[in-house]
Amino acid sequence: MGDYETTSSCPDPPAHDFQALLEGATAPRPPAPPECPFCDLRQDRYATSYAGHWILLEPRILVPAHTVPPRRRWVITSTGTAMNLWDAEPLPGTRCRIPHRIACPRLVPEDHWPWVTALRQHNGVRAQRLFDLPEDGLPYTG
Repeated sequence: MGDYETTSSCPDPPAHDFQALLEGATAPRPPAPPECPFCDLRQDRYATSYAGHWILLEPRILVPAHTVPPRRRWVITSTGTAMNLWDAEPLPGTRCRIPHRIACPRLVPEDHWPWVTALRQHNGVRAQRLFDLPEDGLPYTG
């Protein structure tokens, strides 16, 4: 799980901020909880190579990189930083993480792959459980 921090002696140039936005590195910074601001599901948060920018990645989802479209493949480096593989062709056997924004049930889907659609629906059920408590509260079992 994430929450590794990278530091830099100087602020990011504007091009780095734009690149971070393009890649979806818009997660809330620590000490805020690593939750999606749209669906409130807890995610794995990782620092990116853009100082001060974090990414939310789907927890416990590690998939063969060749099944994920370019620019959606994230790997965790040995320093604990998340790195987007962009258009690089993954080596055989490479596994990657996917950004939460493509599986968030509250955002407009970016791409349409059957397994991400299923994951988005699963996350919708998980998020709904946060709000579907009985009106009288939980039953007493004491």
